[in-house]
Amino acid sequence: MHSVLQPQGWARPKGYANGIAARGRLVFVSGQIGWNEKCTFESDDLVAQVRQTLLNVAAVLAEADARPEHITSMTWYLTDKAEYLTNLKEIGVVYREVMGWYYPAMAVVQVVALMEDRAKVEIQATAVVPE
Repeated sequence: MHSVLQPQGWARPKGYANGIAARGRLVFVSGQIGWNEKCTFESDDLVAQVRQTLLNVAAVLAEADARPEHITSMTWYLTDKAEYLTNLKEIGVVYREVMGWYYPAMAVVQVVALMEDRAKVEIQATAVVPE
């Protein structure tokens, strides 16, 4: 389905892939945040928002008959690097709960703010569905 790109001699990354090669139908998921389907935040907790954000990404993928394992690339935007690092273990747990044990190419960026004031995380994704 997808090939993980791991240059020889490089240390294996933890929680992401250095690169992914894939062929198929492209699916682009716009930036999703940690609110529910009614655009209402149920929590201001970062881990809870990450979980909801990932559920939102998965829901958009499902509309294209895609699944989390089809994701080739994700970009995470966070408002607080320290809060992310402090909660990394719990974030890993909710990631695996929603997305499984598949890790695409990933970037994580701290930003000053997101467009919705209560949002602590926004995730954008690209998927390739085999044809």
